[in-house]
Formats: sequence, structure tokens, C-alpha cells
Amino acid sequence: MAFWQKLFNKRKAKEPEYEEEWEQPLHDRSAVDFRNEEQRSRYVTDCLEQMAEAEDEIELLKAEYGRVTSYLTDMEEIEALPEQDREEINTFARKLLTLEQEREHYLGREHRMNDGDYYQMRKQEDEIEEGLQKLKKAEDYGALIKQDMRRLERERQAYEFRKGELEVSMQNFRGMAVIFLTAFAVCLVMLLILQFGFEYDTKFGMFLAVAAAAIALTVLCVRFIDSDKEKTSVTNGINRLIQLQNKVKIRFVNNCNLLEYYYLKYNTDSCSRLEKKWNLYQKEKEERKQYAEAEAKLEYYQKQLVGKLANYHLNDPARWAGQPGALLDKREMVEIRHDLILRRQSLRKQMDYNNEIGETARLEIKEIAKKYPMYAPEIMEMVERYDRDG
Repeated sequence: MAFWQKLFNKRKAKEPEYEEEWEQPLHDRSAVDFRNEEQRSRYVTDCLEQMAEAEDEIELLKAEYGRVTSYLTDMEEIEALPEQDREEINTFARKLLTLEQEREHYLGREHRMNDGDYYQMRKQEDEIEEGLQKLKKAEDYGALIKQDMRRLERERQAYEFRKGELEVSMQNFRGMAVIFLTAFAVCLVMLLILQFGFEYDTKFGMFLAVAAAAIALTVLCVRFIDSDKEKTSVTNGINRLIQLQNKVKIRFVNNCNLLEYYYLKYNTDSCSRLEKKWNLYQKEKEERKQYAEAEAKLEYYQKQLVGKLANYHLNDPARWAGQPGALLDKREMVEIRHDLILRRQSLRKQMDYNNEIGETARLEIKEIAKKYPMYAPEIMEMVERYDRDG
């Protein structure tokens, strides 16, 4: 109905313009000098062209007028059908109307996926599930590698810290050894001065000094050796951790390259997003399948309806396949009839207008030939030539 209303609204809006044009004079001989061959020929040619244009327009209007009339005739034929036949037609119309509403609902809804993503997923449909598993495995493996890298880095930093502590301790042991040796030398000099300068018996003191220096140096030496051994062990541990880190980094780079390939292949940036897109695709696929089935059913019932209507005296049964609502709703049928009547009246008006143009142009040529008999043969020759060329 909206189509017909828009059509006639536009046509009604333009009618005043047509009327203004129709009221304008078609011929004005006052400015034409018929004794001048060029002006006379041009004027007659203009009249002939008006006649030809009017005839062409009338032919087009007649064809459209015939279609509108046949449409109205078909409506009368349908309304005159027996109740049983009409009910069979209405059954097909109801099914068509339901299917059209389902199609409008599908076309009007917001699609889950755009066509680009949908058709890309469809091309990879057979390998998406396997790809999801591989992608999930690669991402999980990448997460484990990162954990290993962080753990190894923490261990290496702990070893580096311990190595620094050992180096400080060893440096302290060296300093302490120097201090003890210096103290022992000073003590020994003092004891020697007491013994030889003051004739004191310093044997016991020397024994104690030697013993103390020996014990202190021994302890420092043992601690230094233990620290050096531990430092060697820590250094070896650091080297081992560095080697492990290098291996893990190689695995990390290979895994990143593999993930980058999967992301590029499946046009995604994560397994979770690909899985979400896959789920959307499956729902979209099911909805599109239902839409395709509805389209197939729609085409089937349209053929059934057209086949049923073809059994009656209808000019164009196929036009009703697209208007099941009019078959079911009398009010809509009345509105269509009203619009068609207005349309036919408009066509009739245009046909009358073009008939008037053609007839006026014909009478004008006849009047010129009558008023200027000396040019009548020439004018008739122009008419005949125009008819042959046309």
C-alpha cells in the first residue's frame, strides 16, 4: 500500500504543473511569415513533431492503461470467486504472508556478523575447531614459557646477589688477614724489644702471639676457601641458568612465531576471540539457513498461488504473489482499487491531453494548407515524407 500511496501522492503533487502547461497555447502563427520557406517549413515540422510525440506518448500510456485496467479486472475476478476456491487461495496467501513477515524480521534484525567475517569463517569452517585446539595449546604453552622465564630470572638474580655477598665476604677476609698479620708483627716487635731491650722473658708471650695468629689465619683461610668454593658453585649455577634461559627464550620466540602465524591465518588476536567469532558464526549460519529455507518455501508457495490463480480468468496471476496481504484484507484490496482508479483517471487525462495535442497540430497543418493553398502541395509532401521517415 505504501508504494501506491507514494506513487499517487507524487502524481497529485505534480498535477498543477501539468495543468499549467496544458493551459499554455500550443501554436502561435502571428510571428511566422509563411511566405518565407524556412519559417514555413520549420513551423510545419514543429506541428508534425508534436503529432509524432503525442502518438508515441499515447502508445506508452495505452500500454500502462491496459495494465492498470487488467489489474482492476483481476481484482473483480478474484472477488467473484466461489467461497471454496477463495479459501484455497487465502490458505496460500496466509502462508506467504507469514513467510514474508519472517523474512522482514530477519532482514530487519542486526546481524551477528558482517558478510566479510562470515564468508571467511565459512571458507575455514572445516579447520576452525582443530585450529582452536592448536591455538589454545600454543597460548597455554606460551604462558608456561613465560612463567619459566620469570622463575629462571628470579633464580639468576638470587644467585647474582649471593655471588656479590661472597665476593664482599672474601674481600673482608683478605682485609682481616692483613690486620691480623700487622697486629702479629707489631706484637712480635714489642715482645722482641722487651726481651732484648729490657731483658724480659717473653717466650710465653711469643707463644701466645704465634698461636693466636695461627688460629686466626687458619680460620680466615678456611672461611676464605669455603667462600671461594661457594662462589665457584654459584657462578656455575648462574651459567647453568643462563643456558636454560637461552633455551627457554628460543622456545618463546618459536612459540611467538607460531602464534603470529595462527593469528594471521584465522584473522584474530587471541584464541578466546576466535572462539567467540566461531560461536557467532554457528548461530549466524543457522539463522541464514533458516532464512534460505524460508526463501525456498516462499518461492514454493508463490508458485503454488500463481498456479492456483492461473486456473481462473486472470490477466496476470503472478502480480498477486507479491501481495498476499491484499488477498486476505478487504480494506487493503479496497485501497488498492481506489489507487488504481485514480491512476487510471490520471492516465486517461494524459491520453486526452496528448490526443488534443495531436489533433490540434493536425488541424493546424490543415488550416495552414487551406489558408495558403499555394503551399498546400509542399505541405502535403512534408506530411507524407515525415510519415515515411517516421
